[in-house]
Amino acid sequence: IILQRGNLMKEKNPWHKPVTIIITVIGVIAIVALVTVAVLQNRPLPQKYKYGIVLDAGSSHTALYIYEWPAEKDNNTGRVEQTHSCKVKGPGISSYASAPLKAGESLRACMQEAEQRVPGKRYHETPLYLGATAGMRLLNMENSSASEKVFQAVEEALQKFPFSYQGARILSGQEEGAFGWVTVNYLDDRLEQGLETTGALDLGGASTQISFVSDNYDGSESPSNSVTFRLYGNDYNLYTHSFLCYGKDQVLRMALAHQTQTGPESILDPCFHPGYNATKNYSILYDSPCVSDRKPQRAPVNFTHVGNGNFKQCQNVVKSVFNFTHCNYTHCSFNGIFQPLLQGPFGAFSAYYFVMNFLNLSDTSIPLETVKEKLARYCATPWNQIIQQHPDIKLKYLAEYCFSGTYILTLLTEGYNFTSDSYPNIKFIKKIKGSDAGWTLGYMLNLTNMIPAEAPDSPPLPHAGYVSIVTIMALLLLILFVVSLRPLWPRCSKQPQII
Repeated sequence: IILQRGNLMKEKNPWHKPVTIIITVIGVIAIVALVTVAVLQNRPLPQKYKYGIVLDAGSSHTALYIYEWPAEKDNNTGRVEQTHSCKVKGPGISSYASAPLKAGESLRACMQEAEQRVPGKRYHETPLYLGATAGMRLLNMENSSASEKVFQAVEEALQKFPFSYQGARILSGQEEGAFGWVTVNYLDDRLEQGLETTGALDLGGASTQISFVSDNYDGSESPSNSVTFRLYGNDYNLYTHSFLCYGKDQVLRMALAHQTQTGPESILDPCFHPGYNATKNYSILYDSPCVSDRKPQRAPVNFTHVGNGNFKQCQNVVKSVFNFTHCNYTHCSFNGIFQPLLQGPFGAFSAYYFVMNFLNLSDTSIPLETVKEKLARYCATPWNQIIQQHPDIKLKYLAEYCFSGTYILTLLTEGYNFTSDSYPNIKFIKKIKGSDAGWTLGYMLNLTNMIPAEAPDSPPLPHAGYVSIVTIMALLLLILFVVSLRPLWPRCSKQPQII
């Protein structure tokens, strides 16, 4: 009997070979390393951010906005968000025409806040812009040298701060409307996803803008109202128009000018509450290019402004500032200005929101006739009762809400042609996803090229899917490795032969 002991031991214990053990360990380490590298490679990195600052120099006040976006993505898919806002104390910079240095000084407090909000290491690369709107447009029309001095004072003040100052200038009405439209649709993710866009309704103190995309408008009729954008690979032909002098403050001047054409010593104004009584100066009322040519001759120094709170009569007064008598186009809004048929939803912001929110009329699901009835009851409320209900609001602003509300409804329905059916398409908004609605974000996005003209590339697989596939492949490699060792497996089927 011959027992092949040596060969039997070799067949039963092939895994004990040092070389085999080393290969197996190395293979396992390689596979673990593969999975580890794949996971680490796809792990989100700590975010670094870039910043931008825009000053909105409006007719009634100036506001500062700070924007932030991921530095790694920049103008790819990085979401630009507003991180801070600061309202400058005092009136708009156009009010400092007689003392321009004060215009620059007024910005200091908010700029110091910006220094605290933006990391110091980002100062030198943070762009700083100032855009002035209708208030400075009017000042530039009235006194261009005064306008230049205000800008000079503002620039000297801003250049003292450590940011990358990019200049201060007056925006055209078309730019203000178009950038407001970009802001609203960018924040609502409508541009990147190629969704139906939202129209933009902006109301300031000295001007108002309407901007929207209409399938019936290709820009051939009234080309001056056309703006073309290519954003995220989609082309947008935008209708936009800005009405200078039709902001709520200047319209109030025009309405009072209509009522004081004969230079009376007293007027009974249906747009102010019953019991309202104030003495006002003719020179101050007509101290604006919007009404300066209408100042009555031989008028007294002052007039008494008395309210009687009648909504329907107030509507007639407001209508007096519009001209509906001529239109040389297929469709017009007012004053002979072309406007295509309204289309899609609209976001109404700035003074639209603040006035309608104060009046508790910002819910557009309420029928239009009900809105008018509620406003009529508000206007008819005695002035002393209004003061008691709102003790914390300055009397000047409080007195004007009846007029402003009436003007907004008249502008939307009589001016822009919203009907009881299309009025619910309007949404009064203050912010979208934490950012203020307005032109400032769109302005910065345009100047920093933060919106790509083409849709950004995206990875073929999401992070989780990529890790899963790598893991499966690693397991497959392990199985193949084990299978490759099959020749070394114990040959259990072969029994030792005894002869």
